[in-house]
Amino acid sequence: MSHALTLAQFPLPSASGSIEAYISGAHRVPMLTEEEEKSLARRFRDEEDLEAARRLIMSHLRLVIAVARGYLGYGLPHADLIQEGNIGLMKAVKRFDPERGVRLVSFALHWIKAEIHEYILKNWRLVKVATTKAQRKLFFNLRSMKSAIAHKANVESGFAGLGPEEVKSIARQLGVKPEEVVEMETRMGGMDISLEPLSDDDDEHYSPIAYLAADISVEPSVQLERKERDRLHDSGLRAALGNLDARSRTIVQRRWLVEDGAEAATLHELAAEYGVSAERIRQIEAKAMQKMKGVLAAQI
Repeated sequence: MSHALTLAQFPLPSASGSIEAYISGAHRVPMLTEEEEKSLARRFRDEEDLEAARRLIMSHLRLVIAVARGYLGYGLPHADLIQEGNIGLMKAVKRFDPERGVRLVSFALHWIKAEIHEYILKNWRLVKVATTKAQRKLFFNLRSMKSAIAHKANVESGFAGLGPEEVKSIARQLGVKPEEVVEMETRMGGMDISLEPLSDDDDEHYSPIAYLAADISVEPSVQLERKERDRLHDSGLRAALGNLDARSRTIVQRRWLVEDGAEAATLHELAAEYGVSAERIRQIEAKAMQKMKGVLAAQI
């Protein structure tokens, strides 16, 4: 079943007219009880009942409004932020599973924020140079933290930017390097750049449109797939090591599976421990690695 949802299918209150009237209308929509929510979600999932989907969406418009309000500082129209958030809400309703034991309000929060973030990335001048996931996270956090620092300074000391101590403090809180904070602050103070190439000469004009792309790595399905892959890799490695004799397993572990910060053992060190030649250790290692590859290949 497709469950294709579009704004045109639902007579939602218009956010393009009076924003106050829209917000007032959205807050008049009754909230659903947990049982009502589950019942509607099951009807949409099992019967493709679009009326059920519409009621789920309408009852959560106030959530979109609340989330969108938190992004007003980027200078983009509140109505546009709400409309983008509504798209995220519809994506959440489409994917919502009432049997997971999670309320729609919690599940939808990610999709609403993701859609608003993508809208800001495409339309706010400075984010066009924040292309990686880490840069995007730093940008959104740095902006709010700079505002808090400026508010605390209260312009008493002619606050014009981040000082060395403030840079270190922000870097420590966000888990990034101080130079990354300085670089992003510089970008945030830069001039607009053209999203499209200024000419047809690709060799001389390289624009963000060539590398700006949606970040899907935070989608729940992608994260679940990554966790499952990591789990299989971990169990597969344990099974492959379990197929080796004790000596071979020890040699492989000490040569290739040492902990971060520790140094791998050399062939000569292991040769001295086992009382054999370095060439013999190399042969044992090669045979063990070949055996492990066969075990891992059988699990794919």
